Amino acid sequence: MKSIAILGSTGSIGKKVLEVVRDFPQKFKIIGLSCNSNIGILEQQIKEFQPRLAVVSNEERYRELKQRVKGCKISTGKEGLIELATFKEADFIVFSMSGIKALIPLLKAIENEKQIGLANKELLVAAGKIVIQRAKQKRVKILPIDSEQSAIFQCLEGRDKQEIKRIFLTASGGPLNNSTKEDLCSVSPQSVLKHPKWEMGEKITVDSATLMNKGLELIETKYFFDIEIERIEILIHPEVLIHSMVEFIDGSIIAQLGIIDMRLPIQYALSYPQRLPFGESLDFSQIPPLSFKSPDEKKFPSLRLVREAEREGGTTLTALNAADEVAVRAFLDGQIKFTDISVIVEKVIEKHQPLDDSDINNILQADEWAREEASRLTLQVASRKLQANLKPVA
Repeated sequence: MKSIAILGSTGSIGKKVLEVVRDFPQKFKIIGLSCNSNIGILEQQIKEFQPRLAVVSNEERYRELKQRVKGCKISTGKEGLIELATFKEADFIVFSMSGIKALIPLLKAIENEKQIGLANKELLVAAGKIVIQRAKQKRVKILPIDSEQSAIFQCLEGRDKQEIKRIFLTASGGPLNNSTKEDLCSVSPQSVLKHPKWEMGEKITVDSATLMNKGLELIETKYFFDIEIERIEILIHPEVLIHSMVEFIDGSIIAQLGIIDMRLPIQYALSYPQRLPFGESLDFSQIPPLSFKSPDEKKFPSLRLVREAEREGGTTLTALNAADEVAVRAFLDGQIKFTDISVIVEKVIEKHQPLDDSDINNILQADEWAREEASRLTLQVASRKLQANLKPVA
């Protein structure tokens, strides 16, 4: 019986983790849960799974839940998240909460030699060097939960890194894959949130539409598999049946295929190195023709921005990640246009002065600065005061 703690149990990935646990009650037990402020869902999860510890980041909602729930310890704030990430009874810690606030809990989990399932790619983008270095020092295995990273992980099992020629990172193309560049200026948040294949949270769905999500996965792949980004290629694959591929130096290509269901990579991470049964499988007689194409980086400049930030080095990726989070929120709130997202991100990383990204304080400082700068630019764009200077990238 594996005891599991989930940081971010009320989000889309956290809920899927609980579905897997529900399917295998003889294999997995929930020992801890957390949310930011959605205590309604968290309370239901506590009643069903009976964890020992629950954490609510929002202190006001924490007090409310503490009055309503008995028989489970309720904690709050940064200290609560660290307590959950290092909970003695937990064998496996799932990081599915978004944002950099999970960074310190992740590092504490590594310090305590916990096995980790990582769905928060932003942590590797913002602080990949620190996270991977500390995981190696403690010999902690971080298992990927993203479908693409899980696919690569499965393709590479038992292989020598020197045998890798290229990694192909596949992308659905998002809800705006067939839109013209002119159309992108007027798309609404509602249309962007209608992803053609995946059911995901709002932030990742918008990132899928801008292709920023694939850019973040580019960096995630670099750190997970210790490979240069020059050897990682992105392919638009609208059918989303091949979740990623690896080409080896002899020309052989191994691909991981599967149905479109996040429970599959989650289940594999939870049960690793074993495989557990899954009720559905691909019917090859019914699948459509598989198609692939290169992404249009003129229409979707986020991929270029990620590569530029990676080349700049230091805390530039930290700044990019923070700026994107602020800009996406502004778009969802109706303050800026879809095309303004990449413009704001580019302006922030152009102004950023990179710091040494091997220092956790520099990471946190760069994140805070970039959020403030992105917020300032967002207000300017929203009021159209500097619209003439914030031209969409050609």
